[in-house]
Amino acid sequence: MRRAETILIAVLVLTLILTACGGDKKPTKGDLIVYVAAPLSGFQANGGQTVVGGARLKAAEVNAEGGLLGYRLVVRGVDDESDSDVAVSVAQEIAAAVRSGERVLGVIGHYNSGQTLAAMEVYKDLPIVVITPTASEVSLTQKGYRNFFRVNANNAVQAGVGADYLTGQLGARRIAVLYNDDPYGIDLGKLVAQELRARGAEVVLSRQVAVEQNRFTEEVQAIAASGADGIFYAGYEVECPYLRYDLREAGLDHLPFLASDGCFLAATIDESDGAAEGMYVMSFAPQPSSVAGPDWIKAYQEVEYRNPDTYSVNGYTAMEVLVEGVKKAQSIEGPAVAEAIRSLQFDALIGPISYEPNGDLKDPRIYIFQVQRVGDVLEFVQVAP
Repeated sequence: MRRAETILIAVLVLTLILTACGGDKKPTKGDLIVYVAAPLSGFQANGGQTVVGGARLKAAEVNAEGGLLGYRLVVRGVDDESDSDVAVSVAQEIAAAVRSGERVLGVIGHYNSGQTLAAMEVYKDLPIVVITPTASEVSLTQKGYRNFFRVNANNAVQAGVGADYLTGQLGARRIAVLYNDDPYGIDLGKLVAQELRARGAEVVLSRQVAVEQNRFTEEVQAIAASGADGIFYAGYEVECPYLRYDLREAGLDHLPFLASDGCFLAATIDESDGAAEGMYVMSFAPQPSSVAGPDWIKAYQEVEYRNPDTYSVNGYTAMEVLVEGVKKAQSIEGPAVAEAIRSLQFDALIGPISYEPNGDLKDPRIYIFQVQRVGDVLEFVQVAP
C-alpha cells in the first residue's frame, strides 16, 4: 500500500472516531440529583411548575453535552404545597436522602419566603447548595447561611422599584398599602411604606389582609375613605383578582394599582372577570420571549410539553448557577460549589449573575408589567425596563 493511501485511511479512521465521540456524549459517572422544591399542587401550582420546567431544560442541555463533570443531572420536583410545615417535611426527606448516601448537589427552592425560611433550618446543616428562584424576604440572606443564594431581587429592591414607579411614572402621592399576613407580605408591605415615605409620599392606609382572602368589601371602603390616589398590594394571585374586582365594583379601578411579584400569574387575569385590565404587576423575571430565542422556547416545549411561563427563566437560571459553580469548583461537593458560586460572573437570561458574600445578587432586576388587551384577550405586557 502506498504511503499516501495509508495516511488517508488513518485520517478517515480518526475522523470517524472523533465524530462518534462528539455525536454521542453520555454521562458515565452516574446520577447527580437536584431537588426542585416548590408548590406543584394547589393555588400556586402553575408558578412552581414553571420553575421545575426551567430547571429541567437546563439539565437536559447539560446532559446532552456529556453531563456535569461526567455525571447525569437528574431533576426531582417535590411539592411543598405552599405550606411551611410541608416544606420542613420535604427538607427532612432531602436530608435523609443525603445522609443515606444519595449524591445530591442541591435544592432549587423554595418558591415562597415562608417555606424557604422554614426549610433552611434543615438545609443549613447539609453539605448541599440551596438556590431560591423567587423567595424575596430580606432576612433570608441575613442569617449567615453559607450555602444559600437567590437568583431574584429581594423585597428591599422590589420595594424601592415599586415606590419609584408609583410616585414617578404613575404620579401617586397618597398611597394605600395592603399586604398579606405571611412573612413575604408583612416584610414587603413594611418596606414599601418606608420607601414611599422616603420619596415624600404619604401612606394614607396600611392594612393587613389574609392569604387566600377573596372578598375585600371593608378594605375597599377604607381605601375610598382614605382619599388614596394610588394602591400597592403585596400578596398573591389567589387574592389579587378579587381585590381588583371589588375595587372596580366600588368605582375605584381608575386609581393606579401596582401589585407585587406574587401576583404575576395568569390567575390574576383569569379570575378577575376582566377587572385586571390596566393594573400593574412587578416580576422577578422578564418575559421569556423577550430574552430567549425561538430555539430556547422550542427546546422548553420539547422538555415540558407546554410553553415557558412566569418563572421558567428563574428555574433555568438557578440550575445554571449550580452548573457554573460546579464547573468553577471542579467539584460536586456542596461547600466547594458554594464558595465557587460566590465568585461567579456571567450573563444569564435573567441578567448578570454575580454575588454578594451573603448570597444576594449584586445587580438584581425588577420588571414591571401592565395588564393590557391584546386582540381579544388580556395579557401581561412588559412596560419597564
